[in-house]
Parts: sequence; structure tokens; C-alpha cells
Amino acid sequence: MSFFGKMFGGKKEVAPTTGEAIQKLRETENMLIKKQEFLESKIEEELNTARKNASKNKRVALQALKKKKRLEKQLQQIDGTLSTIEMQREALESANTNTAVLTTMKNAADALKHAHQHMDVDKVHDMMDDIAEQQDVAKEISDAISNPVAFGADLDDEDLERELDELEQENFDKEIIGIPEPTPTLPEAPSEDLPEKAKEKKKAPPATTAALADDDDPDVKQLLQWAN
Repeated sequence: MSFFGKMFGGKKEVAPTTGEAIQKLRETENMLIKKQEFLESKIEEELNTARKNASKNKRVALQALKKKKRLEKQLQQIDGTLSTIEMQREALESANTNTAVLTTMKNAADALKHAHQHMDVDKVHDMMDDIAEQQDVAKEISDAISNPVAFGADLDDEDLERELDELEQENFDKEIIGIPEPTPTLPEAPSEDLPEKAKEKKKAPPATTAALADDDDPDVKQLLQWAN
């Protein structure tokens, strides 16, 4: 926009976004860095020229040194400009980050507001009270179901304890009375004959032979004689 346009209220320019401004600053920064490198190389060339002509041609050497001074001044200005651009770019990047964060937070706040749009705090408290009341009712129902009111409620614990003591006493009496008395165990008789009886058995004639010897039958006697 021209100067007169600004003075007399011409059409206003649209401000660039932070992203566009950051991009422009980066491009300018790169351009200045390249110019800085170019000036540094030119300064080195002029310094070499002054060295070569210091003793041969002083006029050329002085011109080279003057040019070197001008280039150094330009380089110093570019250094200051780069510092300013760098700080401005960092400020814009920080602002861009803050803008993105604030936009995200606003979207989250709008979403939360929309979620709570159909909710009322009083209704929520009433609902929570209803839930707590129903939980109490459910607990009472569970306690009532688990309580054995109709099963064994008429039984007396003292009667049961008394009956249990009688059973224990009965079992104790049975154990005391039913213990068998120890019976003395006699030694077993030896299965083999004693030596004296064995000798007597050997000396004693067989019962059949003695019976036959007492018989008066002549045939029996003859048979015994033949056997002996």
C-alpha cells in the first residue's frame, strides 16, 4: 500500500498468519546468512591483496584495506539484523505454539460444555441419592435373604449343647466299658518230643506187634516168626 493510501484510509492489508510470518523470516534469515558468507570471503580476499601489495604498491594495499573495513561494517550490520530476526522468529514460534494450545483448550472447553448441556447439577445429585437409596434397599434384601428366619429359628441353642454333651458322655462311657481285659497267653507246647520220651517210643514195641504177639492163633505166630 502506498503512503497516501495509508494516510487517507485506503484498503487495509490483511495481516499474515504466524506461520506465514515465520516462513518469511526464515527465508530472510537464510538470505542474510548467505550474504554473510559472501562478505567474509570478500574480506579475506581484500586482506590477502593488502598483504601482497604492502611493500610493492602501497596505494593498492590501502584501497584493499579500506574496502575490507567497509565489508566488515556491512558484516557487523548483518550480524545485528540476524540477531533481531532470530529473536522475532522465536517470539512468533512461541506465539504460534500458544495459539495452538489455546485453540485446543477452547475446543476441549466447548466439547465439555456441549457434554454438560443436557445435565443439571440438581438432577445429578438427585440421581446419586436414588442410587445410594437403591443400594441400601439391595443390601437389606440380601441380609433378609441370607438370614435363616424360617429354618431352625425355633431351636434352642442350650438344648442342642445339652444333647451334644450327652452324646459325648455316652461315647466316653462306651470307650471305658468296652475295653477288653488282657488274657494271659500260655506258651505253646513243643511240637517235637523230648529226648526221654523219644527213647521210650523207640523201646516200646509197636501196638500192632504186641497185640499180634498176645494172639494164640498159630498162623499169626508163624507170620510173626517169619517177619522177625
